[in-house]
Amino acid sequence: MSNPKKKFLFVVQGEGRGHMTQSIALKNTLNNAGMEVCEVLVGKSAQRQIPDFYFEKINAPITAIESPNFVTDAKMKSVKILPSITKNIANLSTFRKSMRILDEKIKEHKPDAVINFYDPLVGLYYLLNKPDTPLICIAHQYLTHHPEFEFPKGFLADKISMKLFTSLTSARAKKKLGLSFYKFDDNVKNSVYVIPPLLREEVFKQQILSGEYILVYLVNSGYMENIIEWHKQNSNVEVHCFIDRKSTHEVEQVSDKLFFHKINDKKFLSMMAGAKGLVCTAGFESVCEAMYLGKPVLMVPVEGHYEQYCNSRDAFKAGAGIYDKDFNITRFLNYLSSYNNNTENFREWVNQSAAKTVEHIKSVLK
Repeated sequence: MSNPKKKFLFVVQGEGRGHMTQSIALKNTLNNAGMEVCEVLVGKSAQRQIPDFYFEKINAPITAIESPNFVTDAKMKSVKILPSITKNIANLSTFRKSMRILDEKIKEHKPDAVINFYDPLVGLYYLLNKPDTPLICIAHQYLTHHPEFEFPKGFLADKISMKLFTSLTSARAKKKLGLSFYKFDDNVKNSVYVIPPLLREEVFKQQILSGEYILVYLVNSGYMENIIEWHKQNSNVEVHCFIDRKSTHEVEQVSDKLFFHKINDKKFLSMMAGAKGLVCTAGFESVCEAMYLGKPVLMVPVEGHYEQYCNSRDAFKAGAGIYDKDFNITRFLNYLSSYNNNTENFREWVNQSAAKTVEHIKSVLK
């Protein structure tokens, strides 16, 4: 008699799109290795909606659960740490309900392991309930528990807070798989294992072209006004901006060469493959996709978002492009001619992702 397929319960933080696309990539990798995902729990909040592409691509049952999230300012630009803490503490009863749902799903599916894409509720659940089901955690942030990871100078309180939060998401985890722009040694002592980025299959299928437009990706809609103001003085530059906001229009044309697009996963990737370069708010996944496609990046960390601040410095070190505190597209345009394309080395690293990730996951299974 053949052994039953190994199966996994995913829990995915819904903040931004990176954790979602990573879970899609891993789900396909596990399927190709003869394993399956029985269900996906996605952390949501009033500020974020689960995008349509995720329902289409994950191809597994999805349950949305309330999960902690950042609070932004009134203009939807900067992250407000103290209000975020206060609001999430006030929602503890709601989060307890989410943990009960997680408990029910583990008992229902009896997965071989829970795989967490950086949702804090999972770590809290494992701390309080101590289930026998092994926990594996996957995110770029787990590199912050690696002694060789280089933090930007200063920001001690932010550094401590980020490491504590990351510890919460991975409490009692058997392995923490840190997605990295580049290769370096594992740290077995802290259970941190370095793996390449998990990019979805569509990235590898893109036809790379040399277009004349700049592509922009914005998580926070408040940054729209920055792009509009810059373009008023640079109306000769074609700019296509994808933005995470509720809109009934697929595309809004602001002027002859400025366009705002509703989030569309397939369209965004296709346009990235043809762009001069990418301007984004320093999310790990978008930067990795641009690097794989050989597109330089201007990274503008969300104000008050220390994790993105670290991302931008780490990606700069890896040769992704440049960073700035503002959407200084003029500086980016001037930089393009000096961009040193390191695509082949990065692709070689990414192409090892499936084998390395499956090997680590199998090592945890009973």
